[in-house]
Amino acid sequence: MTDSAADVPGPEIDTSRPHPARMYDYYIGGKNHFAADRETAERALASWPAGRTGLRENRRFLGRVVRYLAAEAGIRQFLDIGSGLPASNNVHEVAQASAPSSRIVYVDNDPLVLAHARALLTSSPEGRAAYVQADLRDPRSILSSPVVREVLDFSKPVALMLVAVLHFLHDEDKPDEALGALLDALPHGSYLAASHITLEHDPVALGGGQQAYLDAGITMHSRDADQFARLAFSGLEMVPPGVVLVSEWRPDATGPRPTPAEVSCYGGVARKPLRASGGVRPGTRQALIAESRAMARETAIKSPWTETRAKSVSRASRLGRGRVRCRRRGRRGWRRAG
Repeated sequence: MTDSAADVPGPEIDTSRPHPARMYDYYIGGKNHFAADRETAERALASWPAGRTGLRENRRFLGRVVRYLAAEAGIRQFLDIGSGLPASNNVHEVAQASAPSSRIVYVDNDPLVLAHARALLTSSPEGRAAYVQADLRDPRSILSSPVVREVLDFSKPVALMLVAVLHFLHDEDKPDEALGALLDALPHGSYLAASHITLEHDPVALGGGQQAYLDAGITMHSRDADQFARLAFSGLEMVPPGVVLVSEWRPDATGPRPTPAEVSCYGGVARKPLRASGGVRPGTRQALIAESRAMARETAIKSPWTETRAKSVSRASRLGRGRVRCRRRGRRGWRRAG
């Protein structure tokens, strides 16, 4: 089937103010941006010249994640929030290359994305590709959208894609509540894929780039590996290699990869557990966290871990990520312990 989008008209496009989706398009070589987007992007790049490298690595991460979910995990439904402007290797293209019946809903809050989505997002005859104009800060508007409900079957696993979007939510935006509402609506066996910028590897350069966004009125809030893992993956089962730099997540090539300072973006994939927790409503984020904490306590007693066992148990229990069982490896992120 061809693409579909919400029938209600979106607001007019304000070309005088930069927007992250159009700036991202500029970074990766697209053509759908305006002077305000380019000016802010260039100010950010003046401070962080490796910015294009990091964002392109993030785009490659997206492609590898979707291939894994479609080809290996058997996922046939994708909810991509903060999708940005259509580019090469969009989620529906990658997913339907492996599974033509895949169904995808794109969500973004930029009306320009809506305009291009209607024109460019076409699906395989067996699948669907649709678009909804909405904001991650209002998850209920996404979940209640007639388009979302028509395209996605919430009785079957869904991959929730939050790639390069969570860092646009400050703590005051309550991203944990937004994410919790979305995960609570998904059935067990669903997946979350997310990525997030960090200042850990080059705080001066990336900090200056972040300030360019803030000066332009764009909210941006970097988080370190611990904060990102706690926000995104609490109570979920991490897919190896865990939370790592996006360039390190199941790379296709074996050759040299960018330095951590050039990438400065963590990513990970996790599954909503199949087993429900007792004592709280099954399937909720509260249940998942309670279950993972219980498993952390069991693991601390029974499992033959690495020499960093005690530290890892304490950290995993504190973060509510007992199933993750991670240990620190250099400065490239959190990896699953052997």
